[in-house]
Amino acid sequence: MSAHVVVVGNEKGGSGKSTVAMHLIVGFLKTGQSVASIDLDLRQATLSRCMGNRRVHELAQGLDLPMPEYVGFDTVEGDEEGWLKELVPRLAADFDVLVIDTPGSDNSLNRLGHSFADTLITPLNDNLIDLDVLARVENESVKIISPSHYAEMVWEQKKAKAIRDGGSIDWIVVRNRLNSLDARNKCRMERLLRDLSSRIGFRIVSGLGERVVYRELFLSGLTLMDLQAIAGDEGLTLSQVKARQEVRNLVEAVRWR
Repeated sequence: MSAHVVVVGNEKGGSGKSTVAMHLIVGFLKTGQSVASIDLDLRQATLSRCMGNRRVHELAQGLDLPMPEYVGFDTVEGDEEGWLKELVPRLAADFDVLVIDTPGSDNSLNRLGHSFADTLITPLNDNLIDLDVLARVENESVKIISPSHYAEMVWEQKKAKAIRDGGSIDWIVVRNRLNSLDARNKCRMERLLRDLSSRIGFRIVSGLGERVVYRELFLSGLTLMDLQAIAGDEGLTLSQVKARQEVRNLVEAVRWR
């Protein structure tokens, strides 16, 4: 395989996986990379719907939007895991980057998708409730007791990848929806994540802030990386400029091998 495979995964819904995946896809396209994408979330299919919205908006507005090669699992019948095992190497042979969006639940297809990652990106809302996806935290001392089921699953898929092709997974935990007003919670999360990162092996990157613009863009299938081409720099608000830089930082955090 030649493509760099980026898997966006988190077993908890509402963490912003599909938003991150969509912005990564367009961000990579904007850097001149050829990109393929797979949506493994059969139930929600948020990335699939965003891609559909993007095509409709492009036609309606007469735009020329960059598009990845896109595959959804909503039409797959029968052996889904076998199909994924065949699909990933085929797409990886023809593209520079392959982005896989995964469901917010634990199943065999999700685990298999994780095992193909060169880079695993786990979006995490910046609060103790969402931290539970990665670790169990003791109430009184607010100290980490043990890694969570999801963290153990990632470790198992790291081993599966090493056995299958000798590769490794660069795990990035992305702190989404950072709230600058809640300084106490922010400091506590920073301490816990630093402790956990050294124990189970991930990098910490600041992700997408709590901005209405990310939700507003969904219905048109657009991303912050598209707005400059449509409106120009002078047509962007300060919030949109800052949000665009958040996306660029996230794209740059993916280290090429």
